[in-house]
Amino acid sequence: MIRAEAEGLDVAAVLAHYEEHGFARLGPVLDDAGVESLRERADDLMLGRVVYPGLFFQPDAPSGRYEDAPLGLGWQGPSLDYRKLEKLEKDPRFLAWLENPLFERIARARISGDIVLYRAILFHKGPAGGSNLPFHQDGGKLWGLTREPDLQIWTALDDAPEGGGCLEVVPGSHRAGLVTALGGVIPPDRVAAADAEAHVVSLPVRAGEALLIHNHVWHRSGRGRPGQRRRAFSACYMSADTTCVRKKKAPRVFPPVFRQPVRGG
Repeated sequence: MIRAEAEGLDVAAVLAHYEEHGFARLGPVLDDAGVESLRERADDLMLGRVVYPGLFFQPDAPSGRYEDAPLGLGWQGPSLDYRKLEKLEKDPRFLAWLENPLFERIARARISGDIVLYRAILFHKGPAGGSNLPFHQDGGKLWGLTREPDLQIWTALDDAPEGGGCLEVVPGSHRAGLVTALGGVIPPDRVAAADAEAHVVSLPVRAGEALLIHNHVWHRSGRGRPGQRRRAFSACYMSADTTCVRKKKAPRVFPPVFRQPVRGG
């Protein structure tokens, strides 16, 4: 599924930009056939044509407000109004994409030893526009881990234009770490104090383009354009020595994706 021209991408230059700004563009990496294949499978899952036990679903909020998105409902029957689908590593198509050799090179440049997957997730804004997502960080106590991951690779399956659901980031904001110990949505008073609106940068992309997003960089996305869908697939990679510390449920076990080669004697 990877474009031939993407296989030789200068990873060092991309990662240098990522280190400084908390995001970086990979450009077009998923070929047209791959885009169509993953779009098709995303819809298969939402419509119940393909089923995997344990897949996580979150319906979208009819109001278009992130705050109104229902929690804990899971699968609600065939619908193209799901906001999130998680555990997509269960699907061979999505697994093949998140394990592609370019992503492995990037992950190995950031993470030593064996590498596991925190999550493989589809973010979806449906034809009605979906919901907004306020400034947030992906980490903290909400994630329940012994160490903070810092690598997410986000692939556009549909065009995400400026003003149409693209990601927006505050460059360099990752360097200050978590705003709150809990993580997640950044409190409005902290957003105002940082004058984030004056520094935000939009990252419009075409289908097949990918972005690196640091877990701690402030990022958000607005609603999509009516009549246009915005599907995006994100994989978060981390060291295999990271463990889950949650206590209300059984600790999560994270699937391996890139094992360190065993050297011969």
